[in-house]
Amino acid sequence: MTLPRGYDGVAIACPVTVRYARHSDRSAHWHIGTALRELIAQAGIAKAEVDGLAASSFTLGPDTSIALTEHFGLSPRWLDWIPTGGASGVMALRRAARAVQAGDASVVACIGGDTADAGAFGDLVRNFSRFSREAVYPYGAAGPNGVFALITDHYMRTHGAERADFGRVVVAQRSHARANPNALLGAKPLTIDDYLAAPPVATPLHLFDCVMPCAGAEGFLVMTVERARRLGLPYAVIRGAIERHDAYADDPIAERGGWAMDRDTLYAQAGLGPGDVDCLQAYDDYPVIVLQQIEDLGFCAKGEGAAFVRRHDLGVGGDFPVNSCGGQLGCGQAGAAGGFLPVVEALRQVVRRPIGAQLPDARIALASGYGMVTFDRCLATAAAILEGRP
Repeated sequence: MTLPRGYDGVAIACPVTVRYARHSDRSAHWHIGTALRELIAQAGIAKAEVDGLAASSFTLGPDTSIALTEHFGLSPRWLDWIPTGGASGVMALRRAARAVQAGDASVVACIGGDTADAGAFGDLVRNFSRFSREAVYPYGAAGPNGVFALITDHYMRTHGAERADFGRVVVAQRSHARANPNALLGAKPLTIDDYLAAPPVATPLHLFDCVMPCAGAEGFLVMTVERARRLGLPYAVIRGAIERHDAYADDPIAERGGWAMDRDTLYAQAGLGPGDVDCLQAYDDYPVIVLQQIEDLGFCAKGEGAAFVRRHDLGVGGDFPVNSCGGQLGCGQAGAAGGFLPVVEALRQVVRRPIGAQLPDARIALASGYGMVTFDRCLATAAAILEGRP
């Protein structure tokens, strides 16, 4: 196996979360700008030292990263716009790390953020992609619920999973959310009986299988290890990272993601195996996708995700902690910020700077992303393994 170049000498630091809100009259620009301000303050640097910017947003339009430079008074020498939703955080990390290695940027701010005004979600659903606008929306199946109902139903029929298996994921994450002051659902305890009794949304999906749209932002800085040390910042190094797009396109219904194609490369690059990972921060727009990531990232065989979550404790004090801040199912889905949340929470855990519960002895974290349902499946997958240097 020929491995891609490693990420030697690159640090990720300064996890930032802009407080989530169920609704907001502030723009995506405000949320991203607030994250940038907090990143600069946490790092103790001048704004002019940020010479790279990678951004992701669903509601920033018609603007992209280039417009943000004028809004924020930045003059970066490296710029990226990453419109890949749930995979955007890991993708931003990979691109920023390569820019720093190449000397194209010294400090890169990576931010995902969105607003949630009265019409934002409806507009997004209507115009999410050409496929969804022309081949899904006119037939009354707008939004992701229909797609993920199909994926969930197929998974249940093929692999024998039950609703209670998905409920184990949701209930564990809601429990984690109780310790997180930023989690919009943290004050609402959820039992497995509550989960099973919830009203249907799109069979077999029920209410608590679905994330709650909201406003917010997530971000981090990428720089050299030398700079992070000089600034006195707790940081993590990137042991390995992968991405893959439009994987397994011939599968009639999506049950595999691109992680399965590249996980051997991920672990070989990291010099680690699944058993070395202390926590999984998985993209969780629906619980079936969490099980899919557990399988495709090599923690168990394909189709054994349900049995895996029955055997293991997914809680903060358990033997296989997943989404320790509550994930999107516990915090809310702040648009593209949801794609940054796994990276930000992985970073928080390994540098021991949580805003919720701290996992005991967390040193190695795997962050995974999954994004862009244009028609019948998500097209973008990505994952990164971080090791803390607190």
